[in-house]
Amino acid sequence: MCGIIGYVGPQDAQQVIIDGLRRMEYRGYDSAGIAVVAGGRLSTAKKAGKLTNLEAVLASAPLPASNQGIGHTRWATHGAPTDVNAHPHVSNDGRVALVHNGIIENFAELRAELEAEGTTFVSETDTEVAAHLLARELRSVPLLEAMCALANRLRGAFTLVAVDAQDPEHVVAARRNSPLVVGVGNGENFLASDVLAFIAHTRDVIELGQDEAVLISRDEITVVNFDGTPAHTRRYHVDWDTSAAEKGGFDWFMRKEIFEQPQAIADTLLGRYNNRGELVLDEMRSISQEDLRRVNKIVIVACGTAYYAGMVAKYAIEHWTRVPCEVEVASEFRYRDPIIDPLTLCVTISQSGETADTLMAIRHARVQGAKVIAICNTNGATIPRESDAVIYTHAGPEIGVASTKGFLTQVAACYLLGLYLAQVRGMKYADEIRAVTDELGRTPQMIQQLLDNAQQVYDLARDLSSINDFIFLGRHVGYPVALEGALKLKEIAYQHAEGFAAGELKHGPIAIIEPGMPVFVIVPPQGRDQLHDKVVSNIQEVRARGARTIVLVEEDDADVEAYSNVIIRLPRVSTLLQPLVAAVPLQLFACELATLLGHDVDQPRNLAKSVTVE
Repeated sequence: MCGIIGYVGPQDAQQVIIDGLRRMEYRGYDSAGIAVVAGGRLSTAKKAGKLTNLEAVLASAPLPASNQGIGHTRWATHGAPTDVNAHPHVSNDGRVALVHNGIIENFAELRAELEAEGTTFVSETDTEVAAHLLARELRSVPLLEAMCALANRLRGAFTLVAVDAQDPEHVVAARRNSPLVVGVGNGENFLASDVLAFIAHTRDVIELGQDEAVLISRDEITVVNFDGTPAHTRRYHVDWDTSAAEKGGFDWFMRKEIFEQPQAIADTLLGRYNNRGELVLDEMRSISQEDLRRVNKIVIVACGTAYYAGMVAKYAIEHWTRVPCEVEVASEFRYRDPIIDPLTLCVTISQSGETADTLMAIRHARVQGAKVIAICNTNGATIPRESDAVIYTHAGPEIGVASTKGFLTQVAACYLLGLYLAQVRGMKYADEIRAVTDELGRTPQMIQQLLDNAQQVYDLARDLSSINDFIFLGRHVGYPVALEGALKLKEIAYQHAEGFAAGELKHGPIAIIEPGMPVFVIVPPQGRDQLHDKVVSNIQEVRARGARTIVLVEEDDADVEAYSNVIIRLPRVSTLLQPLVAAVPLQLFACELATLLGHDVDQPRNLAKSVTVE
């Protein structure tokens, strides 16, 4: 959540910072602010609400020209989203301006300490504590050393970025359990919580590790541990540019990302298996095949949409490997005292790689001796860095808060992991794996077929735009798809929507069925045990009670025609892979319904793209 940017270089700092904040709007925020250093003084501007409010302030009262500054978009934790609580916060002496992501858990005792010394507070935030403490440290030590001293006083998760009015050449920062990257430019350098903030200027990035601080000038970057010792850094090159983060003619980033899914799936699969059908996951080399053969339990931990991807993975992994697989909500995982040991394989799924609950879960698993594999879309993020191995999804930037291509590529990566484990453990022959990978290779074309017929879904959204309650039903891998379909409506259309396992219908949910209520049903492919016929019976049950049935079913299935108000035809695909096609119409429906209702699809209320605090 939140967006941070710092800049030192020859360009106008205000423009660089505002542009960077605009590129990070997708992360979710409720206020914005900026601080620059000019003539030995700090100049700040901040405003509650959207970035346009801050821009209006700057248009009427421009800040002095400067080549050094920091900016922030805030998502309120401590203190309401007001002008006063917006970042940056300035120390009493006017020397320090500081922005902060995360939560400082011991801020109350630190505030009491400062107030006892005579410090005056003007906001309700925990962040202001850090600004005053940094100014106090600067009385006796240089900027980078002062930041390390501050960081060592704080408990919690934080990224801190600050400028000193008496230092016209540097910006300083520190991180613990919160994202921060350095953009390496030519005669200029950047700090940000997201590479998107500076991607228009440089694609060369240094990742900061846990408990590290950094000092940047135009030409130098110094990274140290919080104890002041030099830190080991890793530099990498981002393989996408600003065009990947632009709408390209679509009304919303979310819609653009839905239509990017065929390419995103193809990119995720690219180079992951050879022409003999063998999985080749180079990222897995840091975990020995012997370790994988010894695994007797797999635990998947994730949050939100990624959790539903994990639910799909459970079906596939258990079917292909015959290893018990559990799926855990990351926020609950370590608090229930899970049974984890060195024979457990922990799989974490996170689009951003910074999800706080998931990060804490993998740290707990590693303490218990488990091997950890991350499935992630963000190179250099904390979760893949702290895992034993990582499978990157290669989805490219996902700007819309509601995940779409992130979800499908996570599912595809989970399939690759499941097949790889089956290969290593000798549970599948090469020709069996080849059959699945060949089918996976055809799914981008299948998804494109659905996108080419999006108008049917858009028309349905218009027909149902006055409805406020929706039900989604599915069985087997269709169940997590139902949950994901309901979540998308909640996230961006703000409609009441519930997903249920279809077999549970008569155990309570059928009581809420009313005449005219839309019920989306994901029907398993024909021939899957008895599941197909059972779900058709579920359709009849809700139809008999007046529900309006919208049925997602494979293209040649005629069994549902008599009981369906609307039929959305899906390409023929095996049961385990059906989520890759079944989720797409539900994404299109949510996006279109939210648009018709006049909502901001890319930045839904109260939500942030990456939840970086527990």
